[in-house]
Order: sequence, then C-alpha cells, then structure tokens
Amino acid sequence: MGPEDLKQITCALHQPKNENLLIGFETSEDCGALRLENILSQERTLAKNRAQMGQIQDDSTDLTSADEPILLSSVDFITPIVDDPYMYGAIAAANSLSDIFACGGKALSALNLFMWDSAHVEAKYAREILRGGLEKITECGAVLLGGHTTADSEMKYGLSVNGIVQKSKLWRNDSAHISDALVLCKPLGSGILSTALKAGEKFNTDFFLRSLSMLNWNASLQAHKYEIHACTDITGFGLIGHCFEMCGKENFTKSILLHTQNIALFPETLRLANEGFVPGGSYKNRESFERFVETACSVENEMLFYDVQTSGGLLFALPFLQAQNLVSDLHKAGYEASAIIGEVIPRKQSAIILG
Repeated sequence: MGPEDLKQITCALHQPKNENLLIGFETSEDCGALRLENILSQERTLAKNRAQMGQIQDDSTDLTSADEPILLSSVDFITPIVDDPYMYGAIAAANSLSDIFACGGKALSALNLFMWDSAHVEAKYAREILRGGLEKITECGAVLLGGHTTADSEMKYGLSVNGIVQKSKLWRNDSAHISDALVLCKPLGSGILSTALKAGEKFNTDFFLRSLSMLNWNASLQAHKYEIHACTDITGFGLIGHCFEMCGKENFTKSILLHTQNIALFPETLRLANEGFVPGGSYKNRESFERFVETACSVENEMLFYDVQTSGGLLFALPFLQAQNLVSDLHKAGYEASAIIGEVIPRKQSAIILG
C-alpha cells in the first residue's frame, strides 16, 4: 500500500491521550512504544493487596513468583461478515481482543493487520473499518501502536494484541475440575447467521451485531470475582471443539455433559440452520470432532454445536456453588444470554455428551 493510501485511511483516527504511550501509530515510526513501569507498578500493587486479603491461591509462598506479571500475546483477523464497515471493524477487533480476556488478562496494546484492495475499495470504507477497531481497542483501555497493511483481493482485518495478567490469575483452557459447572456468556449461531446474510437472507440483526461487537472484557472482569478453574472463548472450533480442548483433547481425562436445552441461540439460528445456511468450517468441525461426541438426547440440529463462531462468548469452568452468582453478575453486566450450559464429569467413553 502506498503512503498516500495509508495517510487517507488513518487521517481520521484519533485515540485518547494515554500517559503510558510513548510512540503511537500517528507518527509512522518503525515500531510503537509503551511505558511499562506504571503498568507493572499497578500490577504489583494489585498483587500485594490480594495477598493481604488472602486471595492469592498458589503453591508458592513467594509473592514474586506467585503473582509475577505474565505477558500475553495473540493475533487474529477475519474476512467481512457484515456489509457495514464500522461494524465489521468493531467485530473483528472484539474477536481479536477476546483471546487476551479468555486468559484472564488485560489488553495493553494492539497492532492493526489490514489487507485490502485499494484499487476497488474506497478509502472512506477502509477508514470506517479502522475506526470501528480503534473504538474497541480504546474501550478496554488498550492503545493502538501501529499496524501493517498489504494488498489483497479479499479483505481481512484484525489485530495483534499484547496483554498482561498476574500469574495467579492466568486462566488455561484445559484445567477444569470434575464437578465444575460451565457458564457461557453469549449465544451460539454467528456462523450460520453470517452465512445467511451473505446469501441475501433478511432478518433483524440488531441483537446479533450488538453481541458480536460486545467485548468479552467485562465478562472477564466479572469472572475474576470467582474461582475460575478454566476458560476459553468460543470461536472457530465451535462449542464442541472448544469443549473438547477443555477436556484435554484426544487424551481427554474428563468429559463434558452439555445441557443443550440451556444453550442460547441467536434468533432465527435454528430456522436458518435447518434451511442449510451452515458454513463450510462447521462441517469441518464436525468431521474433526464427531468421533468424540455422544448424543444422549433428541437434538434437532447438531450442527448448531459445531458452528464456527466469530467473537463468541467466554466459557467458564467453576464450582457449581458459584456458577449461578456468576450468571447473575453477567446478566447485570449486559451479557443477557449467559447461562449454565453444562458440567464437567468423570471420564466417559466420549469426551462430549449432548444431553
């Protein structure tokens, strides 16, 4: 991409002043720079406060090793799933940031990854994509340091994200305990609905777009009040694929029983799935995971649970006695579809049981 193209699409981007930002995207330098001392000082203060309150649960009695700051890094980008450029940018950014929140972390900085065809796509369209992304970065307190663009006939946008988490608060995706409850904070069906939209189907998308552009940041903050044993976000592998990871993959040491009647779906999802609007990635998920799945009840369309998701919800594993309180807090925080959708059980013949 030429310098004039780059100037046109970034000239309208403005992020709030941040005392820790030394070099941002505005000056086109070789790299961004973020001051860490203030950030690390805040993390050390939080760790000290939690230690005094007895909230650090770690085998080590050494505060430094038990609650040392851990750097998190992730990258993701997606092709457009909606026509509106601003909304596409917001959804893509929310999707990219989610991996940091799924680890229990706080996003610090992001780099734009943007592939577009400047000969056929107007600069104002590209600007709106980046504006949507920047607003989500800013919303969770992170800063945009810069990015990279390249020419591509198929548009793609996303972020490379750095975050931080204290060691004792780091969530893994495979550390659920037997007898844990599973809480999911967003509905399923985004792959099916986006496929239908691309095919020209008409339906009310307000709730769908609001959910996909909603950050999982606040859900992560609410969950930190509880004893989270494991967490992941439901994205490309679908609910079943990510539950399979939570079981330990092929050498699974525990199983998950999903209460399918409790799993929220976006409006119109079941109808559209039954009409065949299922993305190819969902069939690939079924091909990969179905041998590990047992269906123990009547399920109208099992593809719902293999459906590839974009900016899906966080899935938490935590003690049953705490699960309903977490659901209540998530509802108050705006995650209205949150529910207890399953439980971790001793290892069965199958890793995932649809019940």
